[in-house]
Amino acid sequence: MKVSWFTFYNLVLACWVGGIAIFTFIVTPAIFRSYGRDQAGEIVGKLFPGYFLYTLVLTCLALALFFFAARDSTVPAYRPSLALIVAALAIALFVYFWVHPTTVGVKSTVASFERESPDSPARKQFRRLHGLSAALNLLLLADGVVLLVLAPGLKK
Repeated sequence: MKVSWFTFYNLVLACWVGGIAIFTFIVTPAIFRSYGRDQAGEIVGKLFPGYFLYTLVLTCLALALFFFAARDSTVPAYRPSLALIVAALAIALFVYFWVHPTTVGVKSTVASFERESPDSPARKQFRRLHGLSAALNLLLLADGVVLLVLAPGLKK
């Protein structure tokens, strides 16, 4: 059986989309339904470094495999796919090296999300950063879905 670069590229995209979807729509909500807000935040906070590294590694792998899988740069799907992967890599780098560390720093100044006022400056800043992180996470998910849809168009 011969496995092509295209197969590996699609596998990485599937892990990218599936991993983000499972963490975002199944794991995180289950944790927050099962524990109090502070404890759930602690648990998810322990998972985030690995999760953000996971998305970063998969975007890097997707970019590398893209060049092996998509050998014909004249096919219509080539340029949009390349642009989406580069954008995803920029987002993953931004989240891993700036958004997440900044959010952790702000979160450490909040004594308790259950007891502290939602109007406190730290809670407001955390909410903004969390919103940014969530939006970028959904953007990475959508990016991966579009890459999967475009993938067959890379094969000539």
